[in-house]
Order: sequence, then C-alpha cells, then structure tokens
Amino acid sequence: MRLLKHLFAPSARRLFPTDTLHRIADAIAASERRHSGEICFAVEASLAAAAVWAGRQARDRATDVFTQLRVWDTRANNGVLLYLLLADHRIEIVADRGFDGLVSAEQWRGVCVLIEERLKAGEPEAAVLRGVEALSELLAEHFPRDAGGGDRNELPDLPHLL
Repeated sequence: MRLLKHLFAPSARRLFPTDTLHRIADAIAASERRHSGEICFAVEASLAAAAVWAGRQARDRATDVFTQLRVWDTRANNGVLLYLLLADHRIEIVADRGFDGLVSAEQWRGVCVLIEERLKAGEPEAAVLRGVEALSELLAEHFPRDAGGGDRNELPDLPHLL
C-alpha cells in the first residue's frame, strides 16, 4: 500500500508552484531578521520505489536531506530543516546540535501540529508559512538576533523541491 502511495504521490510542484516558493522564501528571510538561526524548507513528493521497498522512513530521509543541504553548516549550529514527504503525509523537523537541551520534542511536535492542521484543510502554502512562523518563535527565543549586525544569512532561503 505504501509503495502505491509513493508511485502516485501528488506533485510537489503542483502544491508548491513557483510563486508560492517565493512567498515561503520571503517568509524565511523575514523570519531570519528576528534571530540568528537558519531555516531551510524542503518538500519531496515521494521516495524512490527501492527506498520504499527497503522500508526507508521519512525521518531517515529528512536526516539525509539535512546533511545534503548542509543545514548543519552554520556558525552557531542552529540550522533547522522543515521537511515534508507528501506521499507519507509526514512532517519532519531536523535541528542542529545547537538546539540540544533548548527545545523539547514536544515543542518541535507542536510546530508539526500547526502545519498538519493547515495541510488537512488543503492549504499547503499557509501550512508552511505557519510552520516558518512557529519555528521563528523558537529560534528568536533561543538565538536572538545579534544587535551588532554580525548575523549573516548562511543558508539559501528559497525552498527545495526534491
């Protein structure tokens, strides 16, 4: 059954057309003016059939994407990946080690719940924008913006369609 979901997954490009991707990028850029963290958004329609057959899960793939997109490569180790796997209806947040002991699993889950609500309502753009806003709140609390202007944008804000 899972293999069929992946073979016939909805198009990420259809749910997230270019204009939507630009609005999400703008929201990420605005968010990052409030804190020194880095937010990266990636969406994937499905996994390869071999990966599904092998039992590959969304969390494993999100961890790989975190590495491939170099979300870990920030000065303060405060990069966060927001990853959607459409075929499995999964939202994964992978945070760098700078968040260890600062943000609880329940707080990350709370962000996912906000996103799920909008996705279930058929509003993918609003879902991601709400997720970026919620992540921004957490980042601003733990990694406030450098008042001296030393913060720089370390990762691209434009979302990744995988």
